[in-house]
Amino acid sequence: MAHVRKRTQSHKPARKTTSARRKPARKSPKRAAPKRWSQRVTRQSDALDLKQGVFKLDSPKKIATSLKRSAERSSRRKAGAYRSALSMLTFYINRAGKTLPKTQRTRLEKAKVELKRAFGRE
Repeated sequence: MAHVRKRTQSHKPARKTTSARRKPARKSPKRAAPKRWSQRVTRQSDALDLKQGVFKLDSPKKIATSLKRSAERSSRRKAGAYRSALSMLTFYINRAGKTLPKTQRTRLEKAKVELKRAFGRE
């Protein structure tokens, strides 16, 4: 019987692939992102059907009342009415960022307080 020699694996460490060695992944053609996605969210939200121009109303109480009405009537929201209304208001404030005039920001912050009152969560 002839002696068969087994091949042994080399004890060299496995090569690490670097990004320079890898072939770039094929990129699928990307569609341009819609320019004002946050505007679309406020207009066509899955959670609330907002009244046109609700965030531009002159009274914080009117803003809160309108948001409450929209949230309570909505059948598509996932969270409670209060949480949906408050998150939509916060979303609008955050997305407007620095471009939101100080007077309107103050009005919207007061609308948060009014919203808490309207839902009895003071």
